[in-house]
Amino acid sequence: MSPRVLHVAQPTTGGVAHYVAPLVADQVRRGWQTVVACPIDGSLGPDVRASGAVHEPWSARRSPGPSTAAEALALRRILRRHQPDVVHLHSSKAGLVGRLVLRGSRATVFQPHGWSWLAVSGATAAASLAWERHASRWCDRLLCVSAAERDVGRQAGVTAPWSVVHTGVDLRRFAPVSQAGRSAVRARLGRPDDEPLAVCVGRLSVAKGQDALAAAWPRVRSRVAAATLALVGDGELRPTVEAAAGEGVLLVGERSDVADWYAAADVVVVPSRWDALSLSLLEAAASGCCIVATDAPGAREVLGSGEGGNIVPLADDEALAQAVADRLLRPDQAGAEGAANRRRAEAQFDRGQAYDEMAALVLEVVARRGPAAPG
Repeated sequence: MSPRVLHVAQPTTGGVAHYVAPLVADQVRRGWQTVVACPIDGSLGPDVRASGAVHEPWSARRSPGPSTAAEALALRRILRRHQPDVVHLHSSKAGLVGRLVLRGSRATVFQPHGWSWLAVSGATAAASLAWERHASRWCDRLLCVSAAERDVGRQAGVTAPWSVVHTGVDLRRFAPVSQAGRSAVRARLGRPDDEPLAVCVGRLSVAKGQDALAAAWPRVRSRVAAATLALVGDGELRPTVEAAAGEGVLLVGERSDVADWYAAADVVVVPSRWDALSLSLLEAAASGCCIVATDAPGAREVLGSGEGGNIVPLADDEALAQAVADRLLRPDQAGAEGAANRRRAEAQFDRGQAYDEMAALVLEVVARRGPAAPG
């Protein structure tokens, strides 16, 4: 069976785009008829076209607002053109517009990539949660990338048929390097071979917490005087992060060579305030890096009980700085923790296995509903 799959995604950069593009490429390789509706900005559209899938430009803003009605009409036209057997909605905005349009009329998979109400507060958070509780009735499957993300939804009263398919990582692209290889990578990046280097990869955003990490960096340097923090990524929080960044903090921007930055790192820091399952966590683990992470959803599924690094409480900047400094001062410990992370990545987070699980889920959903009828 070769299902017709429509992915709907907003945003088109960062973790969601890096998740959707290779998933779509895998489905194309399986011979599926795969279409992606997403805005034309960002990397997702070009990556979709390069994979051989169809890119349907869908003008959609990241947040709900006056444009939502027009976005719904545009998505309805795309549905009529392609008549998908299953619609896979990625992140909260696509989940909002897609479920308003579909209302259960076609097989629907919604993947939040992090719950919407966690990103806001007050009345907006209450409204977001109320919407998710209501709209879950229109999901054939509510798909989470970690058991922790599912549990947050369940505890908040979101009810739906649940599935968990862990995000996978390319174990060939992200792999440990030898000491000689590490030195070569550092030379390529312009970093001294003896520099104590922490790396944080991700979109600069409130959710990812780089502002708190930059503000805490002086505490690390009080113990490790030459320590450098490289922030790899860009985003709406850049001005705030730049304001918080003092000596020893580098903002290197969006990069295509993130594997090199993991290879160069003595420790990788993942300071998320909230998350579903951080892609940088998985990439760092596959790269054999020691990791210090906040206790956001997904961290414990990657790091286990902590044998691969340290999980610190949310909003505890002192604990975060101390854990990073400890590992910069104890390279043997950091090396052992990195090796443990690589073993866990190989055993639990191989991307090929994740795509097989995703394919089985899609086929099951389509089989339960049957191929879509024109309409």
